[in-house]
Amino acid sequence: MEEMIDGDQPLRAIIAAIRAALDGGATVVALEVLDPDVGRGHHAGEVVSGHVHRPWRVWIELADRLGLRMMTPRPSAPPRLALGFERLDPDARWDAEVADDKYGADSAYARISKLEDPTFVLDLTEALARVGLAPGARVLELGCNRADARALMPDVAYTGVDRSASALAAARARFPDARFVEADLAQLDALELGVFDLVLSIGTLQSPGVDDRAVLRQIVQRLLAPRGAVILGVPNCRYVDGEVQHGARIVNLREPELGLVVTDVAFYRRYLHQHGRRVFVTGGRYLFVTGVATDRRP
Repeated sequence: MEEMIDGDQPLRAIIAAIRAALDGGATVVALEVLDPDVGRGHHAGEVVSGHVHRPWRVWIELADRLGLRMMTPRPSAPPRLALGFERLDPDARWDAEVADDKYGADSAYARISKLEDPTFVLDLTEALARVGLAPGARVLELGCNRADARALMPDVAYTGVDRSASALAAARARFPDARFVEADLAQLDALELGVFDLVLSIGTLQSPGVDDRAVLRQIVQRLLAPRGAVILGVPNCRYVDGEVQHGARIVNLREPELGLVVTDVAFYRRYLHQHGRRVFVTGGRYLFVTGVATDRRP
């Protein structure tokens, strides 16, 4: 069932109408809106060609916040377009899978490629630029899975640690020149890995059963070269029905709740600063806490 809504209304009225349609059983809600290309250069809410202009960003963010998928626009009476919004299946989530190897090569998680997320690629690339790795730099990634981050560091001596044997097999096939170690982070203090110019961990420290404070102490006190750098990626998103939604969630809350994210980021920043690093907090869907030696310029 599809319901059409006039996109010239105030945004708050549009939001209310979408929610009412969904509550009434609609699976797709359509809006007739001004083609955003017609109003480019104008601010959201300005009237252009007799209609209210809103850039694509408004509609994409609205879909994200309401748990909807924005579908491909359809032509309508010029200069308008029909935008369709489809309800996401809240149960279609990789972390709802019950499997022995939840992060393995054949898991629902393996369907996600962070290298296809432009904000992730650009934000991590920016963090790596702050570190300024020299050719041949020693890099350790904790919780590497299939080693996606390795693709952004082509000229390094890379070591990846992960507990999933099947994910590591996929990583070895992709990067045969790299070193991979199968181990749980709870065993980190028993591993003889060496020292590194960069240690990074993306999304892993927030995993169930991981003592992120203990891992961070191991990184700084045992695994890091004296002028080494750290990049810690804290997830601020979730994956639902093929879409990535901004904002961390906790159980039983529909809206994003950033309390745990803020607490972790604040602790990492303070700890790295206390151990002689300049600290930068950047990113969006993943927040990257980057600590570099105090005598190194970003």
